[in-house]
Amino acid sequence: QVQLVESGGGLVQPGGSLRLSCAAPGSFLSITTMGWYRQTPGNQRELVAVMPSGGTTNYGDSAKGRFTISRDNAKNTVYLQMNSLKPEDTAVYYCNAVILHNSLMQRNYWGQGTQVTVSS
Repeated sequence: QVQLVESGGGLVQPGGSLRLSCAAPGSFLSITTMGWYRQTPGNQRELVAVMPSGGTTNYGDSAKGRFTISRDNAKNTVYLQMNSLKPEDTAVYYCNAVILHNSLMQRNYWGQGTQVTVSS
C-alpha cells in the first residue's frame, strides 16, 4: 500500500502561480504513470496532466500552455507548475500514481487532494 503525499495548494490571485508536489513513499518496483487531476463540486474529476515513464506527457485542454508537469524519478515525486492561474482553475487537485509493485501486481493510487483557490 502506498499513501501519496501532496503539498502546495492554497489561495492565489488571478494571474499568479502555484507549484504542487506529490511524493510516493515506500518500496515498489516502479511507477508507471504519475499525474494530476482536478475536481469541482458537482463535476467529474478531470485530467490536468499525466506523465508516463518513458512516454508522452498528456495535458488536459485547460492546462495546455499554462501548466507544466515534471517528475523526479529519484524521489518518486511529481510536480505541477501552474502559471497564469484563473478563477476557473479553482478546484481540488488530486495526485494519481500507477505503481508496479511486482511483475503480477499494478495498482492505481490517489492522493487526498489539495485545494487550489484562485481569487482576488
